[in-house]
Amino acid sequence: MRLSTETLGTLPADIARPAYDRGAVKRGVVHLGIGAFHRAHQAAYFEAALAAGDLRWGITSVSLRSAGVRDQLAPQDCLYALVVRDGDARSVAIVGAEQAVLVAPEDPAAVVAALAHPDARIVTLTITEKGYKLDRAKGILLADDADVAADCASLAAPRTAPGFLAAGLAARRAAGLGALTVISCDNLPHNGALLREAVLAVARANDPALAEWIAAEVAFPASMIDRIVPATTDADIAALATDLGVEDRAMVKTEPFSQWVIEDRFVTERPDFAALGVQLTEAVAPWEDAKLRLLNGAHSGIAYLGALAGDDFVHDFVATAAGRGFVEALWDEAQTTLDPPEGLDIAAYRTALMGRFANSALQHRTRQIAMDGSQKLPQRLLATIAERRTAGAPVDALALAVAAWMRWQAGVTDAGETFTVDDPAAETLGALSAAAADTAARVDALLGFFGFEADTDLRETLVTHLTALETDGARAAVARFG
Repeated sequence: MRLSTETLGTLPADIARPAYDRGAVKRGVVHLGIGAFHRAHQAAYFEAALAAGDLRWGITSVSLRSAGVRDQLAPQDCLYALVVRDGDARSVAIVGAEQAVLVAPEDPAAVVAALAHPDARIVTLTITEKGYKLDRAKGILLADDADVAADCASLAAPRTAPGFLAAGLAARRAAGLGALTVISCDNLPHNGALLREAVLAVARANDPALAEWIAAEVAFPASMIDRIVPATTDADIAALATDLGVEDRAMVKTEPFSQWVIEDRFVTERPDFAALGVQLTEAVAPWEDAKLRLLNGAHSGIAYLGALAGDDFVHDFVATAAGRGFVEALWDEAQTTLDPPEGLDIAAYRTALMGRFANSALQHRTRQIAMDGSQKLPQRLLATIAERRTAGAPVDALALAVAAWMRWQAGVTDAGETFTVDDPAAETLGALSAAAADTAARVDALLGFFGFEADTDLRETLVTHLTALETDGARAAVARFG
């Protein structure tokens, strides 16, 4: 049997489940990019609002690509288990905030209608960095992207997230409905401003008056999100089914820690976010920088060095003195570029992060983190390196993380295992790497992909690190940090 409204009553008594009337819930939230992270993070906050009696915050979620998540959730009446793991401790709660899942390529009009529904107030997005269709170097929409071109030509059947938002807002404007508050929850610096400009560019291409209305009426607050959400495995599903007595193919697993910081700029009603544990602030950037440069920067370094060396999971990497030493060294470098906001104790944050990395119950795979590196490196590592070099400071550990990413583009581990690089720019990066005559040329070519110019000392450091990785392997490169 599958988890469903009908089988909720058969669950063990200690399993938390919705106590509110799901039939009375309004769909005040539209979420673009439903995946495991959303179900473990934003949906959990809106679930807490529903549980507190505010029934305005049910979610209509949208998959912009495949039907996979819809097909998992639909037979379960959109119910799923949120499994929180911390060492040997585990808790399970059934989440009911999801009300429907739409698949955009199957029915673009349904997505536009959800955005234009009178109950809709807030849109959230977790579409990953590549979903914004941005030329990161220029800060504009990708000029050669076919989906962007289609949305700029017509909003009749949108294909991209900015296109759907422009079309939904156009429908709201035409119907005389109010605007929306649109919250990017992806790991991009100034994510609200970037999303706003992307939506305005699509709107302007179709209707300059629409763009003017969006600019004046719609809010795009920046936000910072933090929770580690590893990929669910078949073994996870089987183990939970044994405990629940029903199968849940949409379950997600996560850690106890969860954080959401949102710029306090709304043009619509909102839940009592403060009561839900969400931090509202006038300036998200300092929180964003700390998370991107400490948690995400370290994660990327761990992912490439660990996966090259054969560490399947994050906790394997930090289980060694050398692995922990590398992470601490990277943090020592990155910390100097931060301007911590009031309320953020960097020393305590670092201690907590190491504890989170060491949580073996999460089974957070290094190869999962290694995906889409071309989209992640600019904000996770390159921006930090640029600030350090401007100040004349060395970047030993940070540069090793970037060199490990460069080594990753060859598609072979230190043990000789070949793999497919999972990245939207994999073909270009692989060609650049393979065509380089030597290691120095490889460094230049891969930095050139980002439009990143290295000074002489940085270039020499990267060449030294990449040479060591190619010659002796990642384990040896990290050993000196022990």
